[in-house]
Amino acid sequence: MLNIVLFGPPGAGKGTQSERLIEKYGLKHLSTGDIFRYNMSNNTELGVLAKSFIEKGQLVPDEVTINMLKDQVLQNKDAKGFIFDGFPRTNAQAEALDNLLQDLNTEISVMLALEVEENELKDRLMKRAEVSGRADDADPAIIANRIEVYRKETEPVKSFYQAQDKFVGIDGIGSIDDITARLDKAISSL
Repeated sequence: MLNIVLFGPPGAGKGTQSERLIEKYGLKHLSTGDIFRYNMSNNTELGVLAKSFIEKGQLVPDEVTINMLKDQVLQNKDAKGFIFDGFPRTNAQAEALDNLLQDLNTEISVMLALEVEENELKDRLMKRAEVSGRADDADPAIIANRIEVYRKETEPVKSFYQAQDKFVGIDGIGSIDDITARLDKAISSL
């Protein structure tokens, strides 16, 4: 089973590249944002619980998020593998994900990290705002804050996978096809 953590700051191209990897390798896309929205809109037990934290302005506990992920993995037992998008964001979450996958007799194959300079990220996000209309991509102050939060809170997760020799940095500059080729090369060398 091929299980990928696709990693990188906002604007690195994770969404674009994950679509290509999903298609090429037949993987199931697990986005924590999508999973939260599904569970909350369908008033599942976990969705109601998550909503109770969100409505209070609190972070949803890792245990709730992991249980939502576990449900999705179990519903897709026949998948060739998974791309984890938006998770893990902390070392504690990475450890919890490892434990979940170990219970299911599998593991993370690789963390592929799209590496892009900050000025390029800002340019990409501003361009994306023009196309998508996403307000969070149009405000330079919000963009700077999102990148800073990523650097402080999420980027340290790469050390978790480096310690397991599962981290692969990918140059995220160039054409979409060039970046896809770099990701394919990294996957084929597993």
